[in-house]
Amino acid sequence: MAASPMLEWAFFEGQVVPFADARISVGTHAVQYGTGAFAGIRGYLDADGETINIFRLPEHCARLLNSAKLLRAELPFNRESLAQTIVDLVERNAPATDVYIRPFIYKSSVQLTPRLRGLDNELAIYMLRLGDYLDTSGVKAAISSWVRVPDHSIPGRGKLSGSYINAALAKDEAEEKGVDEAILLDHAGHVAEGSSCNLFIVRDGVLATTPITGDILEGITRRSLLQMAQEFGIPTEQREIDRSELYLADEAFFCGTGVQIAPIATIDGRRIGEAMPGPITKQLSDLFFDTVRGKDARYGHWLTPVRKRVAAPAD
Repeated sequence: MAASPMLEWAFFEGQVVPFADARISVGTHAVQYGTGAFAGIRGYLDADGETINIFRLPEHCARLLNSAKLLRAELPFNRESLAQTIVDLVERNAPATDVYIRPFIYKSSVQLTPRLRGLDNELAIYMLRLGDYLDTSGVKAAISSWVRVPDHSIPGRGKLSGSYINAALAKDEAEEKGVDEAILLDHAGHVAEGSSCNLFIVRDGVLATTPITGDILEGITRRSLLQMAQEFGIPTEQREIDRSELYLADEAFFCGTGVQIAPIATIDGRRIGEAMPGPITKQLSDLFFDTVRGKDARYGHWLTPVRKRVAAPAD
């Protein structure tokens, strides 16, 4: 039997407990109605082999707390105390590999009415070992028949757990078509994003992505890559993208905490570009991975390094 990817310790109901003991009732409001919000945060093993570099931890904490606002969930955490709780948990688990950190804010009351007000709220955090989520050498994608949920139905800029049934439907459809990932269009037929990741294309040397007003998640990796591109002289645009533009793109890639930077090889069976990855995708990917591994200090301020604790000598 393969070893579980889950790390031993979790944060649950205000204390650190074994992961197996972090349990909730089947009647919990968040289970019944999807009234939760989560963050996905990566910690990368530094080139020194002794440090876990958490990528853009303050920004992830800020986004999670904004998602909590959308849920009307009040908790005794601010950005700094939430970040420190995550750092403490990483230290406790002392991972020896790349990790994925999942904080989850949820309505913890056992209550049958679909509402947001008047319910208890809790925070849980757990961690697991995680490598590549998508093939970083080239992904097959397909346009989904499912439309991205519009912000006026469910707020897309929050990582609200109930809204991810939209992503799950699209992901299942993509895999049943024999491809790796789905691309969802918005209600107007413009490109939104992947099932749980943002999307970029390159045309004539210009890096383009859907604006944050296009029913997409305000991706932290997306924002980071835009900044990198601009500072390295790559022209960028945030604008509407038509479906047909995907087929004509010189390069295309997904990005996000889970998928990292995953170049797209085909969309609806059509080959994208001449090389995999394309030159701009490769430049950004190399810079990103050199940053999170501690090999390039230019964006080192985006990292929260957590050193492994050295065990005390036995008496």
